Amino acid sequence: MLESHQPTPTDRVALVIQYLGTHFHGWQRQKQHRTVQEEIEIAIAKILGHHVTLHGAGRTDAGVHAAAQVAHFEATSLIPAHKWATVLNSYLPPDILIRASASVDKRWHARFSAAYRRYRYTIYTEDRPNLFVKSFSWHYYYAPLDESLIAAALKPLLGKHHLAAFHRAGSKRSHSWVEVQAVECIRSGSFLHIEIQADGFLYGMVRLLVGMLAQVGSGQRTLASFTELWKEERRQEVKHAAPPQGLCLLRVGYPDFPFPNEIWYDTLPKLVLNQ
Repeated sequence: MLESHQPTPTDRVALVIQYLGTHFHGWQRQKQHRTVQEEIEIAIAKILGHHVTLHGAGRTDAGVHAAAQVAHFEATSLIPAHKWATVLNSYLPPDILIRASASVDKRWHARFSAAYRRYRYTIYTEDRPNLFVKSFSWHYYYAPLDESLIAAALKPLLGKHHLAAFHRAGSKRSHSWVEVQAVECIRSGSFLHIEIQADGFLYGMVRLLVGMLAQVGSGQRTLASFTELWKEERRQEVKHAAPPQGLCLLRVGYPDFPFPNEIWYDTLPKLVLNQ
């Protein structure tokens, strides 16, 4: 009599991922460049013995960090879904960490099931540079920044708008509509923390936006002229993007998410000095 075997299950596995973007050319796999997606796919392939595709919630640019990026892949394996985080971390480089893993429904998708993405941009405003914050902030020492002006400039962005003024060239997206759900600008000592939450983000949007907000906060541009600029889609006037190291994908939210809040909700500590 032949011995019966249980079939190996195929899981859709969701991951909560942190990475330091400094030495990556962004999230998305690219030829001849080191990317986060490729590093994780290589690690999965070493475990399974074949390639699988990792689907991310969003694409971060070169140099941009993530505190709780979300991705999923499918694997036919005896490894339980909740064990994948531990297994993968033993194969990954030190600038990537899997916070947790879990099984999700086959209809759940890291990108298309997401209700929002939230980014934080950190600006360091001391006159002197500081090596220990250099990799995670924009050192803006050119002029004082008024956080109340930046906060006031952000408020009209709430709602659904065509934000072509903050849409970098090279994007495959056919439109520039974005629903901005939440905004804030908070000072913590020498740091300004700007947070923006939306249903999705345009290519280069946050860095272009922060570059213009710095002009408002320093008094180089009025609140009215800033609002007119993006409402009238005057992209030609948006010439300077804030540097990538100050930007971090803070979290991605879902109506149905298998992870507790302490895993993904607020895992990026705010930099604070001289309070």
